[in-house]
Amino acid sequence: MEEDLFQLRQLPVVKFRRTGESARSEDDAASGEHEVQIEGVRAGLEAVELDDGAAVPKEFANPTDDTFMVEDAVEAIGFGKFQWKLSVLTGLAWMADAMEMMILSILAPQLHCEWRLPSWQVALLTSVVFVGMMSSSTLWGNISDQYGRKTGLKISVLWTLYYGILSAFAPVYSWILVLRGLVGFGIGGVPQSVTLYAEFLPMKARAKCILLIEVFWAIGTVFEVILAVFVMPSLGWRWLLILSAVPLLLFAVLCFWLPESARYDVLSGNQEKAIATLKRIATENGAPMPLGKLIISRQEDRGRMRDLFTPHFRWTTLLLWFIWFSNAFSYYGLVLLTTELFQAGDVCSSVLVTLWIIDRLGRKKTMALCFVIFSFCSLLLFICVGRNMLTLLLFIARAFISGGFQAAYVYTPEVYPTATRALGLGTCSGMARVGALITPFIAQVMLESSVYLTLAVYSGCCLLAALASCFLPIETKGRGLQESSHREWGQEMVGRGTHDTGVTRSNSGSQE
Repeated sequence: MEEDLFQLRQLPVVKFRRTGESARSEDDAASGEHEVQIEGVRAGLEAVELDDGAAVPKEFANPTDDTFMVEDAVEAIGFGKFQWKLSVLTGLAWMADAMEMMILSILAPQLHCEWRLPSWQVALLTSVVFVGMMSSSTLWGNISDQYGRKTGLKISVLWTLYYGILSAFAPVYSWILVLRGLVGFGIGGVPQSVTLYAEFLPMKARAKCILLIEVFWAIGTVFEVILAVFVMPSLGWRWLLILSAVPLLLFAVLCFWLPESARYDVLSGNQEKAIATLKRIATENGAPMPLGKLIISRQEDRGRMRDLFTPHFRWTTLLLWFIWFSNAFSYYGLVLLTTELFQAGDVCSSVLVTLWIIDRLGRKKTMALCFVIFSFCSLLLFICVGRNMLTLLLFIARAFISGGFQAAYVYTPEVYPTATRALGLGTCSGMARVGALITPFIAQVMLESSVYLTLAVYSGCCLLAALASCFLPIETKGRGLQESSHREWGQEMVGRGTHDTGVTRSNSGSQE
């Protein structure tokens, strides 16, 4: 602080016309101007005009307040070089996840022919991966909340990489079954990359960035198909498994560059580490750090399941579990019903649709709209339509159910506080895997008995999910991430100059 004060004394004292809510006179409030007095500095003020939306000059960042929160710093630093690097790194994790999932549709038929496997063993090879993901999602969330986002993500990636490569050397079916199940166990931690990613994103960029990460899923899917085309005929499936681990290997190497989440560090009492991380990001982005002292959050127990069921979050958790279940149940069900369509064909369209509506309608209404359109398209399939119309309806349905999935990935990290954010996302991801496990019994078994009953199940499920989206208690559009579960939701970012009891807040991260 002494160094900051010394630097300010060397600079002209300025008067800003665009300010937050600090102590000021009625005349100041009427004119929109406020004079900043610093002890030991001359009283003559030099007026500085700021255009609407213009940033405060670096030399005068946050001159009126002596405290700030991580949210304020993230908003003041903004989106820059650091976030671009983090986007690519998070995208690599999603690309690797997509490739591991796509391997299932390539590996199973190959082993069916090469090892003469019966159909139930081929199906079990796919199911065991989902069982691994379902059983581990909550565990990885708990680890990420208790020991850090970087720690949980790094362990899960290294786990997946190790068993992914090891499965290439499986001598018999029982070995590859166990090893692919362990791969699924590791993949269950990949969604935690979104937790870490969201905690470094400023509010206005958060939804768009998380949605655009989904593009890497499409890239991973296409890359795996191309890799299989060139590798399988000459080198075989074992080399395909090894080469498919390349994105994971890149991520494992580059993730050591990742800093720990500053929000997590503050919550766990590592204030100095949090400040060092924020300064590093500010330096990379060429942006100012707020002056003053970083507010230390109240220390809380992290990663406790019962915290997801406090009176404030009970309904949110239950409704989100059903929403995530419905997303995966309907999406993978439609995939099984439309295997003739290209696997990644709907991803780009769904990203564009969701990008356009999520910051206009809000997160809840976006999810509800996506579910309703999917249900409507499913109901239209009751009508005997031509092949072109059938393809169009299936394409639209897949685009919107994918959009609903992406909106859920935006909403879930935003709605939970830092102490349970990773656990909340992990449990939701686990419920999605339950939906993916159940859906083959509807899309394949029930379909043999009745096409109409099958479509009715998917349509009805999504209509209920649309209602669940509307009944979510909290809308997160335009809100900052909640730091502490002991505050009312969104108190950190409700408006300019919001004050906590007994603590002077910084304006640097307030909403406009």
